[in-house]
Amino acid sequence: MRCCLVVLAVIAPLAAQEVRPKDVREIAKTGSGALPKLQEFLKNPDVEVRIEAVKQITEIGTQRSLDPLILATQDNDPEVQIRATDGLVNFYLPGYVKTGFASSLKRVGTGIKGKFTDTNDQVIDLYITVRPDVIAALGKLARGGGDMQSRANAARAIGVLRGRAAVPDLLEAIRSKDTDVIYESLNAMQKIRDPGAATGISFLLRDLNQKVQIAAIETVGLLKNQAELPDLVDALNRARDNKVRRAALTAIAMMPAESSRSLYTRYLPDKDDGMRAAAAEGFARLGNANDLPMIQKAWQDEGKTPTRLALAFAQVMLGVRAMSEFSPLQYLINNLNSAFYRDVAEAYLIELARDPQVRTALYPTLETGTKDEKISLARVLGRSGDQDSIPRLEKLSNDPDAQVAQEGLRALRTLKR
Repeated sequence: MRCCLVVLAVIAPLAAQEVRPKDVREIAKTGSGALPKLQEFLKNPDVEVRIEAVKQITEIGTQRSLDPLILATQDNDPEVQIRATDGLVNFYLPGYVKTGFASSLKRVGTGIKGKFTDTNDQVIDLYITVRPDVIAALGKLARGGGDMQSRANAARAIGVLRGRAAVPDLLEAIRSKDTDVIYESLNAMQKIRDPGAATGISFLLRDLNQKVQIAAIETVGLLKNQAELPDLVDALNRARDNKVRRAALTAIAMMPAESSRSLYTRYLPDKDDGMRAAAAEGFARLGNANDLPMIQKAWQDEGKTPTRLALAFAQVMLGVRAMSEFSPLQYLINNLNSAFYRDVAEAYLIELARDPQVRTALYPTLETGTKDEKISLARVLGRSGDQDSIPRLEKLSNDPDAQVAQEGLRALRTLKR
């Protein structure tokens, strides 16, 4: 009751004078009780007042903040839209506003200018459920926001929130002429992993912008649409840049087909270590044990870590499941301790751990491994575990190390979702 009286005491004098951003900040100090008035400020003709209202609504950050933030995505000012977008994501991924696109915004004359970070790997945990109207609001913004920056930012937000319902909006957004909008939409589709989206992006496989072309190639590969294999092979054969070649062969390797065997054979001894790694992944997913001696020979001769990781992955996929000091599976686990190669090793293990034999081989490391190994394996089992993984993760969730225990609990929640 006292808070309400304070709010009224502050608001009353404002009725007879112009509202300023500092007035909005003052009202917001009372917390969630100020949300109704802050929502009213979203109708204020002064854009600076509306921007401040969105900032304060985001800062309050309760469930009741979502409705006014959704309303703010409909504002006619791009900065308000962008800050509302980041505010919605921040509710589900606390701290996002400090690193999101809005954190870099600056007013330049009558427009705004910001910079997207190169890192685009943020995504909410699989067990988190986002309100459908939040995704709907972001989808609407991605396909028709106030400017291209707000559209691109909304597309990125959809990816972070795994907004599958907004895939049709993303498919519409990639038909814009703006590189950022297209690129962020493709990355969002990579995070959502809806196979049905793959056929809608094939026209970008030959895009003249290399950044867009590579993102499109990677997206088609991750969505595993076999119908796109001929176009990927064509992109590989036409490529004049190593980055495009690596992306194309890696995407082809995501979709095992005997018709691709000749490509893997051609590139396994390639001078480019990325091409060798992609070829090794291709042989791994073909699953032909007759290829094992060739892969083992390549493993013995290989000196580059990224390629050795791919060859280790291939050996395990082709049946080498034993765990010993110098075994391929142990090599993958060892690299979970590397800041440079942890993500690669973790991705391979997520794929491998779908096999019960591999999971069984991994379980002892949950008890005897390093901190980094335990954390990464918890993530692996959260994605690829089964009922047999639950008691192991329950034990890990009580680990003496707080970070390990937290990761074990997150994995449990993901596995039980």
